[in-house]
Amino acid sequence: MDRKFVISGLIYAILGMCLGIYMAASKNHGQMVTHAHIMLAAFVVSFIYGLCHRLWLTNGSGRLAKIQFLIHQVGVLVLVVGLFLLYGNFIALEVIDPVLALASIAVLIGMILMTVLFITSNK
Repeated sequence: MDRKFVISGLIYAILGMCLGIYMAASKNHGQMVTHAHIMLAAFVVSFIYGLCHRLWLTNGSGRLAKIQFLIHQVGVLVLVVGLFLLYGNFIALEVIDPVLALASIAVLIGMILMTVLFITSNK
């Protein structure tokens, strides 16, 4: 799991940096919220999860770890795409708001599951 989290985090970092460079070049910073979520929720949190798996977790290859990885990745992906659509004015807030709420809850559940994995680890 450590490698999966680090690789996904690095891919999100590349996407976030590309969006940041685009915003700087176009002088349109309308996607700043999306950029921040990509860099923090997607890149930093994924990278930290990878470090946790590598350095501390002894239960990182079990079923709960796989579920936690999937929930975090799906939640972050839906959150980032939803924010991009919202702040790009491609979709109305009334339409995307419930999706963003569910994605945020998924990211929260991923954090709760990581906490459970960490607490129950034998290291």
